Amino acid sequence: MVEEALARSFDGIGEEYDRFRPGFPRQAADAVLPESVGAVLDLGAGTGKFTELLIDRAARVIAVEPSAMMREVLRRKLPEVDGAPGTAEDIPLESSSVDAVCVAQAFHWFDRDAASAEIARVLVSGGTLGLIWNRADPACAWDLACHRIAHPAVADVDDTAASADELPGFELVAHTEVRWTEQITRADYLRRWGTVSSFLVAPAEERAALFAALEAVLDGAEETRDREVLDLPHLTDVYRYRRA
Repeated sequence: MVEEALARSFDGIGEEYDRFRPGFPRQAADAVLPESVGAVLDLGAGTGKFTELLIDRAARVIAVEPSAMMREVLRRKLPEVDGAPGTAEDIPLESSSVDAVCVAQAFHWFDRDAASAEIARVLVSGGTLGLIWNRADPACAWDLACHRIAHPAVADVDDTAASADELPGFELVAHTEVRWTEQITRADYLRRWGTVSSFLVAPAEERAALFAALEAVLDGAEETRDREVLDLPHLTDVYRYRRA
């Protein structure tokens, strides 16, 4: 129930999610789809932050997302994409209908075995599955400190570890790590944390305390103290699988 509440916390923040959450580097899409394909599905597409990198890589791009508000943002941004409601455990597509499936920053919300079976069902034989994850650069102490405030139970755990495990019906082909830096204002960095599930479900008083703790980190770090624009490093992991 706790996981379900956290997952559903995103239902009402389509615009904020799109504005403040980080995008993905083009190299990540290159690692999943080095060549163009006929049809690609972005599963758990959110507001289309990874979907937009697929437009010129496939003749048809499909985005499946359970949140109506996020789908609405995606449709406005990317009218050429076929958007549809659905979940990873019940994908509204015919069997063997897509050449590739991409999941960016969403696989941890899925039922692993049920989602793997559905993804395998909609993929053609030998089709590609790409799992993409942005994560904090371990060399950036101030950002890691903020992650520990927002996610104390998992801040020092590599969130991509689960995706590196063997997935039923799939063979891991390659793992690519992309290092990149984003410029973001201090205000937007703080607003970004406001779109994280642990902040969204927290009572107002607890949320205020979390923001105060983040402010204290930024005020105390040499790289961020008295700076309006921050240089925020990221690591993006791409796991490319082949349907067995």
